[in-house]
Amino acid sequence: METSAELKQKGTKKGITAQTRLILAGLGVSTAFILLAAGFAGYSISKNMNSAYKNFAQVLSKTLAIEGVEVTKELPELAKYDALRANSVSILKSNDDIAFIVFKDNKSKIIYSSKDDYPEQAEKARITVSSPMIIKNLSDSVNVGSVTVGLSGNIMDRVSATSNLSIAIVFILAWLVIAGIIYMNSSIITRELRKLHQGVKKISSGEFGYKIDDKDVDSEVKELYDAFNDMSERLSRYNEQTIESLTFERNKLESVLMSIVNGVVVCDNHDKVIMVNNYAKRLLEVEEEDILNTQIQQFCDSSGEFCFADKIANFKDTPLDEEGTPVPFNIEIDQRILKCLISPMFTRSNSYVGYIIVLIDVTKDVEMDQLRSNFISNVSHELRTPVTVLRSYIDTLYNFGNDFDFNTQREFIGVMNQEIIRLNRMVNDILDFSRYEAQNVHLEKTKQDIMEIIEDAVNQVQVLAKEHDLTLSIMKEPDLPEIYLNVESISRAFMNILSNAIKYSPDGKRIKIRVERSRDGEYVEVSVEDQGPGLSEKDQKKVFDRFYRVENATHTVKGTGLGLHLVKVTIEKHHHGQVFVNSKEGEGSTFGFRLPIKPVEEDVDEYIPKNALPAESES
Repeated sequence: METSAELKQKGTKKGITAQTRLILAGLGVSTAFILLAAGFAGYSISKNMNSAYKNFAQVLSKTLAIEGVEVTKELPELAKYDALRANSVSILKSNDDIAFIVFKDNKSKIIYSSKDDYPEQAEKARITVSSPMIIKNLSDSVNVGSVTVGLSGNIMDRVSATSNLSIAIVFILAWLVIAGIIYMNSSIITRELRKLHQGVKKISSGEFGYKIDDKDVDSEVKELYDAFNDMSERLSRYNEQTIESLTFERNKLESVLMSIVNGVVVCDNHDKVIMVNNYAKRLLEVEEEDILNTQIQQFCDSSGEFCFADKIANFKDTPLDEEGTPVPFNIEIDQRILKCLISPMFTRSNSYVGYIIVLIDVTKDVEMDQLRSNFISNVSHELRTPVTVLRSYIDTLYNFGNDFDFNTQREFIGVMNQEIIRLNRMVNDILDFSRYEAQNVHLEKTKQDIMEIIEDAVNQVQVLAKEHDLTLSIMKEPDLPEIYLNVESISRAFMNILSNAIKYSPDGKRIKIRVERSRDGEYVEVSVEDQGPGLSEKDQKKVFDRFYRVENATHTVKGTGLGLHLVKVTIEKHHHGQVFVNSKEGEGSTFGFRLPIKPVEEDVDEYIPKNALPAESES
């Protein structure tokens, strides 16, 4: 007979059915799955939390290193301790997760340690991170020490404890519900940590000022977010100050270069143009986008000539001296002559970084030097001719005068007289040039009838005109007003124009002199029309320039090249009038000038007679 215990055991064995075993098996699998899921979630959370926390610790140490450099940068050694201690105490009181802060100099000597002030808090440190304290200069970086930060991990513990408690409660209430809650809780925590991790990555990539949205997060995480956002804002302010300072210096340099009156082209050590000012663009006749980031050797003028290639090659072949003395050379761009100065550029550490080309337009200076040289040569030649003729004729008359009859002697004296007149005219031109071109020289002006000057000049040249069988005719407009003028200078100007007309008119022709009002009625216009060889358009533009002489296949003008220029100075500078020329090759020329009828205000004081010219002008 079976005992009660055996019957109970048998009944129990019969109650465990396949379905129950399946449920138990399913429950066991579910439990195992949930446990595995819970374990995996806990492991993932712990891993991400540790990684993020370590990154935060590293960023925090770098931030403290930067703040330490800023706080102690201008302080003496004795004051650094107090400054670092005050800053560290403020940070320790604001965040209980920081266990200690230790500052050391570049010889590993402790400057300040919070372990001395808060030893109990320092013992809680579980994570220790160090960062160097670096001062960045323009050319290099200097390591002035390091900062070590210890973190207690309180925030990480609180977040982990909260997560584990949530998982336990949900697991007890319902395995299926636990699975959902674990999943949701894991997702939330992972999302928050992912935000923090993303923020750390943004900061590490240089995106200072990035902020994490702290809405709908736990207080512990919000505290961590706030600490991160505060750190990010400080880094952003420091970065903006640095960039603003660098931008200001660059803009200041560009402003200086752009305002220089000479052309400036800056090239790097690879010959690429990195900066060009406005005047250089005008001299080179190029737009900024066409020359920037191109090699200066490839620049060519409108004719396709490489202007800088040979000069840059010679500059590079020349050893650089310690003082960086500029290397001068001249180039020609589209008939413009530019004086160039190449100066090497060095950094404060004497590293070669490129060169600067200064461009100076010396076209007019070169032309004036050439004109002066030609003027001296022409004057020497022109003076030599009459002097030689005079010497020859005088010597002949002195030694053999008794052998010549009266007519021959008269002819000799006539030639000598013409050469003396010619010599006197050249000397007067040179003297007048120096007088009229001088600054602050005013000519005495009186109210005169200009016809008296015209008629007097015509009477003086009648003998010369008859020698060439020329007819001089004067056409005068009636009722011409009297105008203020300097009689001597206007007489000389008109005589110069009239003499040129006689000199270049073919024998037997007619020279027309007109005196009339201008079309606008503001001027009295005097013109001399001849039937000479005429001038080309090119010569008409330059005929009033100083030292300019017309030379072509038809004729070569003898003289100093000052006559018509003195006419221009007399009329325009001293009488505020205008000179003009109308000519056509082979058909003659018309030279003339206009004098204002109404006096100019600055001439009012000149109406009073005075000795305006220098004393030597009388010679």
